[in-house]
Amino acid sequence: MTGFARVRKIAGDTEIVLSLKSVNHRGLDLHFHLPAILDPMESEIRTIVKAGVARGHLQINLNLSHTGQQAAGLNRPLLGVYMTAFREAADLYQIGGQEPDLNAALRIPGMLGQVSDDAEIPPELAAAILETTREAIGVLNSFREREGAATVAEMRQRCGNIGTLVTRMDEIRAGAVPAFLKRLREKLSELLHGASIDPQRLVQEAAILADRSDISEELVRLRTHATQLDTILAGDGEVGKRLDFLLQEMNRESNTILSKTGGLGDLGLTMTELALSAKSEVDKIREQSLNLE
Repeated sequence: MTGFARVRKIAGDTEIVLSLKSVNHRGLDLHFHLPAILDPMESEIRTIVKAGVARGHLQINLNLSHTGQQAAGLNRPLLGVYMTAFREAADLYQIGGQEPDLNAALRIPGMLGQVSDDAEIPPELAAAILETTREAIGVLNSFREREGAATVAEMRQRCGNIGTLVTRMDEIRAGAVPAFLKRLREKLSELLHGASIDPQRLVQEAAILADRSDISEELVRLRTHATQLDTILAGDGEVGKRLDFLLQEMNRESNTILSKTGGLGDLGLTMTELALSAKSEVDKIREQSLNLE
């Protein structure tokens, strides 16, 4: 599910800025962008994130910078690396008359006011970082819950659409045997050129044709799955992964209905159109289910 959160917090003379960005993903895929000084804390931060988020591709960006008197401190090692790299590139590509741009160098993240990478993390700063992470997860989940509520409402509407389509197909199916009987009589009359037809035999053939094209079981299962899906969406807790199996079954039932209703004339065309609509609703629900935990 998509979402975004940014939290700022001051701990002593250090400003903590944590941003989280999530997009749809079948599992939980975490990508950390932390200062080197926070490498020892990545495991703790990861634990907090995993406790609050179960699904999604998540970018975690965390920056630390000094405030107050140390805010303008120069990161001399980083500036030295920049100057060396500039001169090496100038020599390598024979670019003469060029001087390093100090303004550009000072805009490099971490050049000014950055906490030193080899510094020890004070306990109060570590605690503040973990608290900031928990707060950011709360903000992110509030964002995602609002989006999720709208998505669930649309998915439940699509479940209702499937139920309506199933009802219409069931009504058509109930009148299938008389339609098959009429169609079979017309075809046999053409083939036999007016010769008499045994009515009992005609009824038997129509019944066989109707049985081969009967979709009553598929309709029952499709309706049941749609009801179960709606119940899951109306409940609490993690639902994203629980929907996968039901949607696979609903797609299978739709395909079976399509395979059984082909070649049945106008009646079959109507059933095919309804089954295609149901399959389209299932596919749209499947796409939206990727947004949910």
